[in-house]
Amino acid sequence: MNSIAEAKGWRTNGFLGLLVFLAILFGEVMLVRDMVMTLEIGMLWIAIIGFLVISVFPSGFFVVQPNEARVLVFFGRYVGTVRDAGLWWTNPFTIKRHVSLRIHNLNSERLKVNDLSGNPIEIAAVVVWRVVDSAKALFDVENYTEFVNIQSETAIRTLASHYPYDAHDEAKPSLRGSPNEVSDSLRQQVQARLEIAGVEVSEARISHLAYAPEIAQAMLRRQQAEAIVAARQKIVEGAVGMVESALRLLSEQNVITLDEEKKAAMINNLLVALVSEREATPVLNTGTLYT
Repeated sequence: MNSIAEAKGWRTNGFLGLLVFLAILFGEVMLVRDMVMTLEIGMLWIAIIGFLVISVFPSGFFVVQPNEARVLVFFGRYVGTVRDAGLWWTNPFTIKRHVSLRIHNLNSERLKVNDLSGNPIEIAAVVVWRVVDSAKALFDVENYTEFVNIQSETAIRTLASHYPYDAHDEAKPSLRGSPNEVSDSLRQQVQARLEIAGVEVSEARISHLAYAPEIAQAMLRRQQAEAIVAARQKIVEGAVGMVESALRLLSEQNVITLDEEKKAAMINNLLVALVSEREATPVLNTGTLYT
């Protein structure tokens, strides 16, 4: 496919064109008046030519507002784009197609897709975009606005399949745990798809993320269970370190000498006290009643 790049179109100051038009109109009026007064038929062809010029001349005027562009097409051939704001005049036989260069927001619908782990999730995103090449936007795609919508939806679906919804390993990126990385990846994917339409993507971020309703409760329980297991693991690791430190200090300071059996009993008691969900109840050994 032959891509068309934007080029600067020919135009002249519209106020100057307006003065020329008024001068031609005045001359035509004077010519017709002289013809009527003198009945000079030989000036008829000049009057007809002047009338044709007056008829088509106004169609060459057009106005360009800030952050807008007019694409000029002359009998099916692209002849340039006018971006400068103001009143302009150009070839009256050209078609002047309007293209907005302003920033647009695309708020996608909630899509139901599967993440990297195969879990069904709901995801939506906001894409901020603008046209930077008016020729590509009009001539390389059928409808650039619809093209942006469809390609953005495709990029969001692709993104969701590349990441898990959640990852307990902090080193692994996830949709919920790595918002900046996911946003950069989404923007790059959308930009790659919209390059052909002359569109620049300024930002792309996830606006909605949740498990699908049919598995939401189950995944919530799973998250709670995984969180409990992770917390227990941290508690056990801390308790083992505390017990190890306590035994080392007792040994280094010669507070008490423990054989292996007493060490095992002490370790058991300390772990129960540190790991148990309830507060430990101390038991004081004051000796035996009977000797």
